[in-house]
Amino acid sequence: MEPTAVNGLGFAHFLAQCDGVGKTVLALLLLLSIASWYLILTRAVENWLASRRAAAFEARLRAARSLDELAREPDHAFSRLVGAALALTKACRPASAEFGELLTRSLNNAIDEEMMRAEHGLTILATAGSAAPYIGLFGTVWGIYHALVQIGMSGQGTLDKVAGPVGEALIMTALGLAVAIPAVLAYNAFQRRNRIWLNRLESFAHEIYLRLTVDHGQG
Repeated sequence: MEPTAVNGLGFAHFLAQCDGVGKTVLALLLLLSIASWYLILTRAVENWLASRRAAAFEARLRAARSLDELAREPDHAFSRLVGAALALTKACRPASAEFGELLTRSLNNAIDEEMMRAEHGLTILATAGSAAPYIGLFGTVWGIYHALVQIGMSGQGTLDKVAGPVGEALIMTALGLAVAIPAVLAYNAFQRRNRIWLNRLESFAHEIYLRLTVDHGQG
């Protein structure tokens, strides 16, 4: 009979024994996990596409004789920087004294907007990475308390009766870590990518600045 009792334990048994609080904790962990993996996959694809488009656009920029040739490029980060610069050239002549300062501000504003797009969703990943272990730990504590109350009411406080429910309650901690670890790893990876992306945007903006100021000044 003992093997049968042990085989009856597990996640399904724990889920069946969960009360409203335990199921709420499980639902929160599930939502955090879904949100995290959705952002991990979508941001990874978007970052990969952005890098490919940027590399192709930089190649076309070097081959182009003027920025006007790139005005009708598809909408992406680098083309938006060019668009902001070209919009300024229509409002202010490149030969004017204040053009350089205005161009710098315009490009910096465009870079800030691109970085806001790049950081979209990272707050959710940070929240999942920091909160999920504590949510799981709370579920474990609540599950142990719930199990001990039931054991106390049954009057069967032997080790084999206590170890099973307590072990099941530890599933909550494991689930919390399973949600948090991918979120933390992805958050750190995306933060590193964003630092590299910022450097690329700034380098590209500097190249645009030189094209519109030095080249026009020499012309």
